Amino acid sequence: MSGTHDDARTYEVTKDEAQWRVELDPAEFRVLRLAGTERAGTGALLDEQREGVYRCRACGNELFRSETKFDSHCGWPSFYSPLAGDRVELIEDRMLGMVRTEVRCSRCGSHLGHVFDDAPQTPSGDRFCMNSVSLTFEPNGS
Repeated sequence: MSGTHDDARTYEVTKDEAQWRVELDPAEFRVLRLAGTERAGTGALLDEQREGVYRCRACGNELFRSETKFDSHCGWPSFYSPLAGDRVELIEDRMLGMVRTEVRCSRCGSHLGHVFDDAPQTPSGDRFCMNSVSLTFEPNGS
């Protein structure tokens, strides 16, 4: 299931479409709630190098730490592991005529990106390829 959030799963943070549209700008809504994708190489967090925490832009759930971010040269911020396995949920995505694994925030169900098992240079072998617009960054010490 991808592209909409009409599955039966209940999340800790639940809002109707109108509430999300008020809280998120149009680009954020398109990615987080409609499973869109920002253009490669355009995300504000792509080249972020500071130490800190990456959170879900929709609900503030801590998702990734800077220690797991790496340059995958794919055009989107990439991480080899979430902060904890229960911070994200993985959903089979059959859109676009292929099978991929969608990554959603486990707290609000917002679309974050996709995970691929094509990063042998990392400890996990995984590449969590995230949309910058789906994340906020909080530098250490702030």
